Amino acid sequence: MSDTQKKPIDFMGIRKIASVFSIALVIISIALLAVRGLNLGMDFTGGTSVELEYQQAPALENVRQTLNAAGYDNFVVQNFGSDTTVLVRMRESGNDELARELTGALTADGTELELVSSEFVGSQVGDELKEDSGLGLLIALAVVLIYVGMRFQFKFGIASVLPLAHDVIIVLGVFALFQWTFDLSVLAALLAVIGYSLNDTIVVADRIRENFRKLREGDSWFIINESIHQTISRTINTSGTTLVVLMALYLFGGEAINNFAIALMVGVVVGTYSSIYVAANMLMVLGVSRQDLMLPAKEGAEDQEEEEQPPEWLNRM
Repeated sequence: MSDTQKKPIDFMGIRKIASVFSIALVIISIALLAVRGLNLGMDFTGGTSVELEYQQAPALENVRQTLNAAGYDNFVVQNFGSDTTVLVRMRESGNDELARELTGALTADGTELELVSSEFVGSQVGDELKEDSGLGLLIALAVVLIYVGMRFQFKFGIASVLPLAHDVIIVLGVFALFQWTFDLSVLAALLAVIGYSLNDTIVVADRIRENFRKLREGDSWFIINESIHQTISRTINTSGTTLVVLMALYLFGGEAINNFAIALMVGVVVGTYSSIYVAANMLMVLGVSRQDLMLPAKEGAEDQEEEEQPPEWLNRM
């Protein structure tokens, strides 16, 4: 135990504080989802998407003011691919006539632009997407539980799925708090968060299994703590470089993918935390032990050892 006391951070020593913190975040996130709800985008609610090409890059705030003055509401204006391309999303469903009316309102002051395309999503399609997206998340978690349970042990499967649910709920809670638009790009980010968090959790779980089989002394608390210390530098380096890329994507990728980048940044931070504390903490709660991870004895191994013993007369030489 003296070696553990020399470690700079006693991860398992503060696991109770981490448990309270995680439970509080999950409860707050669920409360926010119940009270405020998600600000669902056009992909889920239905509506109209109009792509416009300007001769010169417009000020998006001026575009919003023009649409407000023309009587439009519940819309989103953002650049799409370049500074001269503007995407207008609104929850009002319509047809080509609506797109032409919107274009006419924006060109009334003499602004030169071209209607590139217009798309319309019905509310029924949006409802189907909501159901399919929720089902997709549940299937992803179920597949993870089965895979990790077969790859490691059933206790590891539970300890891997709960952190993933923890991460998804907190990301959804953040979007409910700030009322950021939740669309298909954010849903894709959630699935990416599940994959990222699972990767981190698998790395820690594999080291825990290895140390349970390798270290002859120490209880579960000591072995899990030692395993986290052995993988923490890899976890921090991976998360740090990923966040740098996501920050660049958020700053320079354009407004169309801002929410995607935000969801991933929140997910990476929460996923790094959960792979260290939530997953390892659940293994402690479930009582994982060395016996759970012992390799099964091969049939006939004892007989083979007896056959391989040298004859007695040879030992006398």
